Amino acid sequence: MKAVVVNQEGTGVEVIDDAPVPSVGYGEALVKVECCGVCHTDLHVAAGDFGKVPGRILGHEGIGEVVEVGEGVTSLKVGDRTSIAWFFKGCGHCEYCTTGRETLCRSVENGGYTVDGGMAEYCVVPADYAVKVPDGLDSAQASSITCAGVTVYKAIKEAQVAPGEWIVIYGAGGLGNLAVQYAKKVFGAKVIAVDINNDKLELAKESGADIVINSMETKNVTDVIKEKTNGGAHGAVVVAVAKIAFNQAIDSVRAGGTVACVALPSETMDVSIVKTVLDGIRIVGSLVGTRKDLEEAFDFGARGIVVPVVKKRPVEDGPAIFEEMRQGKINGRMVLDFTGETK
Repeated sequence: MKAVVVNQEGTGVEVIDDAPVPSVGYGEALVKVECCGVCHTDLHVAAGDFGKVPGRILGHEGIGEVVEVGEGVTSLKVGDRTSIAWFFKGCGHCEYCTTGRETLCRSVENGGYTVDGGMAEYCVVPADYAVKVPDGLDSAQASSITCAGVTVYKAIKEAQVAPGEWIVIYGAGGLGNLAVQYAKKVFGAKVIAVDINNDKLELAKESGADIVINSMETKNVTDVIKEKTNGGAHGAVVVAVAKIAFNQAIDSVRAGGTVACVALPSETMDVSIVKTVLDGIRIVGSLVGTRKDLEEAFDFGARGIVVPVVKKRPVEDGPAIFEEMRQGKINGRMVLDFTGETK
């Protein structure tokens, strides 16, 4: 079968057409993949930033149809559309899995990183961890929600912003655009989007952002935010892969505010202990979302409340898409089409 994999050097990607179709075991389902989004985390995996995994089939934004189920499967049936996500499987019995924090499981398996993912014509998933895609939700849009959507949805929950309060989204790309939509249309917040790319900021404005700020063209970004929000935002979500965005986020929230950290630059944050303590600032890491979070995120997409901006591309474009992402040239989400319909 055709697949997008980490090259043998563990430093990039390649498209192959001779990957074996996986066999189904107990509790598993075989999914015929329709499409799979390309996430910035895929870029990290391909580059070996988390450790080299040569030969690994990438992808954790996969959507496809179940074509076979193994013994013991009761949660899926042939014909269901389902997800292939980053949170691929947990142990099911640790303190995190049993308290609603399953993505923190210390024995977690991650799609497209520790196990083969969704950038292939077929993928095997643990049935109990796959989330069904509701009717009425386009598969390409669902693929974006499977990681980008549920990640920012969970991060906004972590930011604890109430309706009518201000939230700042740092980064207006694939994740940031969805963050703007969830924050505005689901949580009822007032939204500021910050980026260095005017095209992305324009898209954020069209998606519901109340204020957009180009941080390359604006002096004292945090002062502007404090002025516009009468003292600082109530929360911030950082999806920009840049140290400066994390530092600005902390400086842009008001006393009692929360900064939810999502992106993964290989740097450290500069945190003022005095400000953090005296202003009661909460800094939290937010890692994707649970199966329940994904179910909820899908539902908002199915109802048309949140509409991911996606573009389907042929599988052969995989290496080019990774390079475009590395250069920061992508607006919305690029989605690999495994149906062969996109040329």
